[in-house]
Amino acid sequence: MEVDRRTVLGGAALPFAAGPIAAAAASDDWERIAREYDVTREVVQLEHGNWGMMARPVLAAYRAHVERVNRDTSFYARRGMVGDLEGVRATLASAMGAAVEEIAFTRNATEAMKALILQYNRLKPGDAVLYADLDYDSMQTSMESLAVRRGVRVIKISLPEPATRQSLIDTYRAAFDANPVIKMVLLTHLSHRTGLVLPIADIVTIARSRGIDAVVDAAHSVGQLDFRLPDLNADFVGMNLHKWIGAPLGVGAIYVRRERIGAIDPDPAEHPASSDILTRVHTGTPDYAAQLTIPAALAFQSAIGGARRQARLRALRDRWVRQVVGLPQVEVLTPQEPGMYGAITAFRLRGRTSHEDNVALAKALLDKYRIFTVHRDGLASGSCVRVTPALASRMSDCDALAAAIRSLVT
Repeated sequence: MEVDRRTVLGGAALPFAAGPIAAAAASDDWERIAREYDVTREVVQLEHGNWGMMARPVLAAYRAHVERVNRDTSFYARRGMVGDLEGVRATLASAMGAAVEEIAFTRNATEAMKALILQYNRLKPGDAVLYADLDYDSMQTSMESLAVRRGVRVIKISLPEPATRQSLIDTYRAAFDANPVIKMVLLTHLSHRTGLVLPIADIVTIARSRGIDAVVDAAHSVGQLDFRLPDLNADFVGMNLHKWIGAPLGVGAIYVRRERIGAIDPDPAEHPASSDILTRVHTGTPDYAAQLTIPAALAFQSAIGGARRQARLRALRDRWVRQVVGLPQVEVLTPQEPGMYGAITAFRLRGRTSHEDNVALAKALLDKYRIFTVHRDGLASGSCVRVTPALASRMSDCDALAAAIRSLVT
């Protein structure tokens, strides 16, 4: 995911030097990069999954855009802002490997996914749709609503645990074959519950061969994993940019391959005959300053490089997992298989699968060791605790977590 590092902010150079950031990444000087983030010192922050932190130069760019939008208001909005936003959209599309007419801004991945699920118009009564236990709660609810909205049968499956790449492919293939009336499937690229990474391109290929459209939730994978949209082989994708890309809160995107835009109805507030992807989402007045900051966030990440960022996030995850995975009392839910995880990983104490057990476990980590994590519910096998390091994290943070877990079980 690369952008032109000469991207400008309001006619001036971006407020950071890409060279030092790139040099730090190339030399594995992750402490230098971590210092670009102002992390709370109240706790060891290992819950970066809710939303991402802006690096200092991105925050500076956002402040500058806020000041301009606040100062110039409609004088800017009606004279130059539309063109600037189109430039931002083109920058994002290029970074994602998409055409500009295939991308539109949303306020978050949920807004994008709701449009893709609820405005998908190829369903008729008697058809079926499919989703899994690891999919995001709001997306599961949106899928369930299709029973009333479209008169379809809604099928929910549980993903295998422990999972392998092949077992996931086999699980979806078996579900498709057992239910030949399935017309649409929800796929989550990287689960917010456990961090499990699905082999999306393979599953999409299987689905397409059976006449099934895949709607892909890439809320956590964009920026956490090193890929571009064509790698997913998917026609419909919802994304967040305020998680792992580090843009300001309130920025996401929707992708629809140009040949498939007609499969998604325009938003009810838009003209029903429109073929423009921009009409598939209607948000009213968004945070324009946040959208205008996207190039700064992309440029910061590009200076690091997608492959290096992915490797660093996986290394942080591996640092604590390898210290506890052999403990008989600890159950690490995310596979060790290469390519099946990023930064996010979930664990629990063996046999402790209830909501209360894992709320208590997260609370013990915070109260006794000042380590902040979060419990997650919704897995078919029970609840867990999610651990999410980020570029702002240090290896010492992960060592502290591993030591805390060992202390809790010995």
